[in-house]
Amino acid sequence: MKPISIMLVDDHDIVRSGLKSLLEIQPGLQVVAEAGNGAIALQKAAEIHPDVIVMDITMPEMDGLQATRKMKETCPECLVLALTVHEDKEYFFAMLEAGAKGYITKQAASDELVAAIRSVAAGHVYLQPALARWLLDDYRRLTVTGNGGEPSRPGQAQPAAATDLDVLSNREQQVLQLVAEGLTSPQIAEKLGISPKTISRHRDRIMKRLNLHSSTDLVKFAIRTGLIEIR
Repeated sequence: MKPISIMLVDDHDIVRSGLKSLLEIQPGLQVVAEAGNGAIALQKAAEIHPDVIVMDITMPEMDGLQATRKMKETCPECLVLALTVHEDKEYFFAMLEAGAKGYITKQAASDELVAAIRSVAAGHVYLQPALARWLLDDYRRLTVTGNGGEPSRPGQAQPAAATDLDVLSNREQQVLQLVAEGLTSPQIAEKLGISPKTISRHRDRIMKRLNLHSSTDLVKFAIRTGLIEIR
């Protein structure tokens, strides 16, 4: 099987070097290019067409936000995963609106980054679970404003759930709940006493069974089915 080709975009050489060392020992991943700013990234993407571009946000000459916007025009098949120090709602939503297919912070565990790259390459949207609280806030706001200022109640029309919770095992429901609450795979693994790889397998099965395609979908499904509450 063809490896997932990756371009690393970050203005710090030492960060790119560390990421390259980490990713190239992972089966099925290959770093094919590097860039120190968004302008160089656009040039190289047009030449190489990597599967996934791991994009920093704050960079000289052209930042990651500008580059991601332009990438949709010049290399639409290249999928952007934002990797940044900014655990900030403004950057989070701006990068998603610009076309990024994922958002993860540099504070995340290395296996979370690898999982994010694989998820984005597979055509999913990957949002670091620890940032799910912003999705909850946004979903609550839309729910309230969509009902004349009143929150939705059971029995009111809701977006159709992908399917029923009954299709999930008890363990899968536990994993779904913890993902929706914002825990990372390692945190869930520690809490449930199983390995992070097992959590990833559970997550993949959950998304398949529910016909969902992103962390956003998982959180919304968990809210609609009452698995978690909006406070």
